[in-house]
Amino acid sequence: MTVSAAVPSPPPVDADRRAIPYDRDDRSNYSAEMIEQRRRFVRECTGVELHHVASYSFDPAVVRGNVENFAGVAQVPIGFAGPLRVNGEHARGEFLIPLATTEGTLVASYNRGMKVLNLSGGVTCTVSADCMQRAPVFVFDSAREARAFRDWAEAHASEIRAQAEATSHVAKLLYIDPYLSNKFAYLRFNFATGDAAGQNMVGRATLAACLWIVEHAPGVRRFYLESNLATDKKASHVNVMRTRGKRVTAEAVIPRALLLEHLRVEPETLQYHAGVANVGAFLSGANNNGLHSPNAITAMFIATGQDVANVSEGSAAIIYTEITPAGDLYLSITIPSLIVATHGGGTGLATQRECLEVLGCWGKGKVNKLAEIVAGVVLAGELSLAAAISSLEWVSAHERYGRHR
Repeated sequence: MTVSAAVPSPPPVDADRRAIPYDRDDRSNYSAEMIEQRRRFVRECTGVELHHVASYSFDPAVVRGNVENFAGVAQVPIGFAGPLRVNGEHARGEFLIPLATTEGTLVASYNRGMKVLNLSGGVTCTVSADCMQRAPVFVFDSAREARAFRDWAEAHASEIRAQAEATSHVAKLLYIDPYLSNKFAYLRFNFATGDAAGQNMVGRATLAACLWIVEHAPGVRRFYLESNLATDKKASHVNVMRTRGKRVTAEAVIPRALLLEHLRVEPETLQYHAGVANVGAFLSGANNNGLHSPNAITAMFIATGQDVANVSEGSAAIIYTEITPAGDLYLSITIPSLIVATHGGGTGLATQRECLEVLGCWGKGKVNKLAEIVAGVVLAGELSLAAAISSLEWVSAHERYGRHR
């Protein structure tokens, strides 16, 4: 007979208590006094003293616009991997890679992959598309009216573009994809957004265009600014096909001798493994036939102040391998929806800015450089993990690096 030890539960939060301290006039919300009031409120409600949450090294005023009800920070360990040699059009040279993670073996695995890529001459990275979406829907009385509206919108594309671009000196409307279903007309607006990720920017621009459309187009019964076709913070096939953020490819040729010496695996073994894994990805309905690209993307997003929820879009990837005529391994991965920024959002926060500065990617004119570096890191991780699984070293590596023993 086993007896379970009683685990004390935290005291319940009284719903009738006053609300979390907040200044409705927003004059003191980031002051030391208000922040301490919030931490005291947490202590009174839960009995937990926020010693570590309360430790940070920056002026809380800088997080205005990034977080509400600020009370402290979440400290995530950062390890560095590399350097990684990137042969990009925007990122050229060797880069130390900050990875924010709590997963043991992750940094070590990426470091191993980077070493082999460097010995192979580096990783070549290419950004092939760049756009950010907002997708409003317009409601009509019939499918024929929706079809007529689509034609009207195409005929008035220049006026719609002018309305959208008047809201920003950065946002440029590239094109509009129309989709018809039932009695609805969906217009998927595609923008260039410079060095910002641009979700808020394109929302503002698209709203201005929609207000003009509703005023001038016949038959519109109602519209919604977002129809779930963008698709924001979700994996989707339309983003794989049409791109959301940056479409970027990383590729390298790894010589047979290097694979055998450093990863203890032959090119043919990795090629066969990739084919078997393709079947598994197909059976599962996955949006990624690789192994773990979101590990690199998430760790770099946290370190560099990206919107981490955009890992949803970035989780999609297409990996491809072949044996070259010389018997070496060609390995490439395309990330069709990598949403990154080097200006705005969380990129200016203290820790995140430091990590972007380490990469040489903070500020304007650097966003494609960051996209290329992220893709190169992803490829290093795919190579390292594929070799670990194929050589039956995966579990032993986790036992060595990833356990608290």
